Amino acid sequence: MNAPLQSARNPVDTAKLEKLAEVAVKIGLQLQRGQDLVMTAPVAALPLVRLITQHAYKAGAGLVTTFYADEEATLARYAHAPDESFDRASDWLYEGMAKAFAGGAARLAIAGDNPMLLSSQDPQKVARANRANSIAYKPALEKISNFDINWNIVSYPNPSWASQVFPDDPEAIAVEKLANAIFAASRVDVDDPIAAWNEHNANLRRRSAWLNEERFAALHFTGPGTDLMVGLADGHEWHGGASTAKNGITCNPNIPTEEVFTTPHALRVEGHVSSTKPLSHQGTLIDNIQVRFEGGRIVEAKASRGEEVLKKVLDTDEGARRLGEVALVPHSSPISASGILFYNTLFDENASCHIALGQCYSKCFLDGAGLSEEQIRAQGGNSSLIHIDWMIGSGEVDIDGVRADGSRVAVMRQGEWA
Repeated sequence: MNAPLQSARNPVDTAKLEKLAEVAVKIGLQLQRGQDLVMTAPVAALPLVRLITQHAYKAGAGLVTTFYADEEATLARYAHAPDESFDRASDWLYEGMAKAFAGGAARLAIAGDNPMLLSSQDPQKVARANRANSIAYKPALEKISNFDINWNIVSYPNPSWASQVFPDDPEAIAVEKLANAIFAASRVDVDDPIAAWNEHNANLRRRSAWLNEERFAALHFTGPGTDLMVGLADGHEWHGGASTAKNGITCNPNIPTEEVFTTPHALRVEGHVSSTKPLSHQGTLIDNIQVRFEGGRIVEAKASRGEEVLKKVLDTDEGARRLGEVALVPHSSPISASGILFYNTLFDENASCHIALGQCYSKCFLDGAGLSEEQIRAQGGNSSLIHIDWMIGSGEVDIDGVRADGSRVAVMRQGEWA
């Protein structure tokens, strides 16, 4: 077979892109015959959208519907829209998505937007638009965060994103480098990606099973700028890799993924923690985050960059200052070993242990599918309009599992499984 053509016009390896599309449908979604698919993507990702659409229909998809976002159109809003525009969002669209999910549709998002797109825009307008969008998106987000449906996120090397990750390279070279990094992290740069994913999922299941057997009451993180006790929710359950949604379909929501994760107790987080990688959030880079928790709530927060946006995020609602997720990732993960800062949470969170502000995942409870919102809240689950991951792990961070009787077990030492 001839090597795929790569040129300055098309620096993306089309054979590997085809494999990524196949993995997204067969591993990421495990799309079922007759099932509809709702997809969102930046316009730059059209080549991947078309390949995913082909594989979805080959798998028997009922109907594939794609919604596109355009960076220039987004910037046009900030340049020309009236002020009141920034308190509005397309609630009708998200209500339609929620209806589709309730009717059995799967969801796939292709990430790849320029992480710094809105960095020079008015942070007040950015915060208002984000809040309006979060409120509008809630009906659809609940179907995803409650794991009612099979869903998946993959990425495409949008040129504007690639230029942020590799600023010293010509655009075509930057795109090629980012594409190859995406393919490696997504395990599609091997002869049989499906087999590679099955093996990886088995390894993550073993980690989750051990943590579930231990039934720790809390995790204690210590390291430079960090001394944080994260209480775990009552009846919490660890997950990692492939999981079964409430509709009975086993899927891999995130490609790539290196984490095992669960739900913290919203009222039982104490101490202080510092970020170990920048957080790219809605076009703003937030760096050197330092927060202090009391009674599960962030009572102090600062950042060397993007602090105003961080504080706006924390003021989204009451749950925004509490944790909805804690995740463990070894420092030697392939994404961490690449040495690349992706400015994209899907990748950067899989280079490091992390926590998430906001909404918890109901699936991270024993018998979570059968629990009501009130029961989840009573067991310590958090509720919020947001769910934002940020990185707190490194090769200098240790983690102890703390049992209910106060005894301790080494979980990680210097960023690696103990």
